[in-house]
Amino acid sequence: MSTPVASLILDLFAGPGGWSQGLRALGMTDMGIEIDPAVCATRTAAGHTTIRADVAEYPTASLRGKVTGLIGSPPCQTFSAAGLRAGNTDLPLCHQALDDLAHGHDTRRELRAACTDARSLLVVEPLRYALDLRPDWIALEEVPGVLPLFEHTARLLAGVGYSTWTGILNAADFGLAQTRRRAFLIASRTRPALPPNPTHAEGGTPADLFGDGLPPWRAMLDALGCPPAVVVTRGNHTTGGSTFPTTGPSWAVTGRARSWLLKVGNRSSATRRRLDQPAPTLLFGKALNDVSWIDSDGTPVRRLAVDEAAVLQGFPATYPWAGSRTKQFEQIGNAVPPPLATALLRTLVPTAMEVAA
Repeated sequence: MSTPVASLILDLFAGPGGWSQGLRALGMTDMGIEIDPAVCATRTAAGHTTIRADVAEYPTASLRGKVTGLIGSPPCQTFSAAGLRAGNTDLPLCHQALDDLAHGHDTRRELRAACTDARSLLVVEPLRYALDLRPDWIALEEVPGVLPLFEHTARLLAGVGYSTWTGILNAADFGLAQTRRRAFLIASRTRPALPPNPTHAEGGTPADLFGDGLPPWRAMLDALGCPPAVVVTRGNHTTGGSTFPTTGPSWAVTGRARSWLLKVGNRSSATRRRLDQPAPTLLFGKALNDVSWIDSDGTPVRRLAVDEAAVLQGFPATYPWAGSRTKQFEQIGNAVPPPLATALLRTLVPTAMEVAA
């Protein structure tokens, strides 16, 4: 009997654990590289293995021959529509860095110095790791504005033997109560790289000869509402009690709350969604992106709570976020939604039966 080769799934810019939770649902684990101390604390509390280090400076030599899967979600601030979009100015330098790495030339230091925002060049790091480590499969995620760089990366990976797919996926199509659109790149050396099949659709789809059709997108009420018969009572002998879900956020959507809307942003044109709709993309990076509940007449009710944001992003309500309240929201908004991660990874990761064979 041959000795099995040690395998490792490496998660670059690992964040609080969106990809890790997605893998956990498949019975697998990863090792994350993350530099932010608060984010590392969250990952550790959630039971996800983490190395605190700078992805751009971390050496790959010790990892060669050990990595079977590579995950990457580079910081998106410079390319995000919610930011200053410095990454658009830096796009030519990022494309040059990708080509240089593919030709064996590491020009990251010089190009980083020439960038309007040095963080822009972090988007090329997954290619550096991929070319050095040659994992069996790769999964990358970023804001939609990075798609041209993912398409470039995919062409370079195809040139060294990977099947690749790039495109935009909407998390609402995979069971999240949020219409979050992100760019993805998947690549594999062992199977065709194909996007996951949606599990939901806007308005749902009818049954036909080929299947039962898809249910409609999940609404915030579905995710945040109080499940029947799964409640606890809080209160005392003078005030009485209220019912709350044991696995959901610590409030119950009843009565007047059903008229609430979620408002993302503090401008007059800010996006508003009813409770019977999915949330818009949750953004917490700037004061501009204030996320609050308002009444049907526009009267402010209160800000979105951390546990509510976590559930709308696909995390358990009790996920152990570390850091300040602002830092916790930042982690949630930057994370890959675990249900979407699971759907995508299922197309790439070998099943237990395949591994045994």
